[in-house]
Amino acid sequence: MRGSDERSGELFSYVDLEMRVRADHPLRPIREMANTALAVLSGDFGALYSGMGRPSVAPEMLLRAMLLQAFYSIRSERQLMERLEYDLLFRWFVGLGVDNPAWDHSTFSKNRDRLLDGEIASKFLAAVLAQPRVKRLLSSEHFSVDGTLIEAWASQKSFKPKASPNGQGDDGDGGTGGGRNAPADFRGEKRSNETHESTTDSDARLYRKGAGMEARLCFIGHGLMENRSGLIVDTRLTRASGHAERLAALEMIEGWANRPRAVTLGGDRAYDAADFVEELRTLNVRPHVAQNTNGRRSAIDGRTTRHPGYSASLKARKRIEEAFG
Repeated sequence: MRGSDERSGELFSYVDLEMRVRADHPLRPIREMANTALAVLSGDFGALYSGMGRPSVAPEMLLRAMLLQAFYSIRSERQLMERLEYDLLFRWFVGLGVDNPAWDHSTFSKNRDRLLDGEIASKFLAAVLAQPRVKRLLSSEHFSVDGTLIEAWASQKSFKPKASPNGQGDDGDGGTGGGRNAPADFRGEKRSNETHESTTDSDARLYRKGAGMEARLCFIGHGLMENRSGLIVDTRLTRASGHAERLAALEMIEGWANRPRAVTLGGDRAYDAADFVEELRTLNVRPHVAQNTNGRRSAIDGRTTRHPGYSASLKARKRIEEAFG
């Protein structure tokens, strides 16, 4: 029998969000682990807020919403708030009731920045990793590291000559005017981070990943992965430079290397540098880095490559690309 396409028109609806989400949904165990970590951070949340004034958005809800934004690749706060407005699954995960309105996107952004300034994100990751059922999945001896370009929210047109000492700078439009989005032709113009900077994001740097590739305004995101389950155990975001990946790798592995038994760190050919390899050995870390013999001598020699664990690390390190993806 064909069903009716007419609206019911009921004034009241009794919707139990807990019953709407099936028992085997993958967000259920994630929400349980997130809530356990958020309970640990309750004291840190209290230190960020004043005891007076109008109540703000609960920080626990903000962090759950940020998780959904990452899981579902939602590009902006506006789109995230739109999903929260009509998606019952999102409301259940965040903790919003059916009748509660979604927040304004500007309110969400302002409160999110407060959490990031308070280093809550890194503490949240540490609280998740410290949970017993997560901790037993982690390896404390074998790690991999890699970096990826994070494109800045700044256009190439915003990359203009720096102001001169007297405070006068080129407006970047060649004297033709044209407003904030004037036509621009960069052909033949020499632009570098020493002479130019973005007017909308001064921390962004013009950088290219390799020879022949396009230079973009970007940052570099770094991840440290344990090799047993392929879980990220530390992250960094730095300005783009040729040494940023190696410096971030040393900073991330240092906390795991403070032990009598040596740990291993896998990486691609970009980490094959003599000073980096020597610094790892000083930290009691075995450098399981891919050899770069393209017109040069590799810093990785037979004392490393002769061990079977070296080949195993080179295979395992590729899994870090899944986290970046």
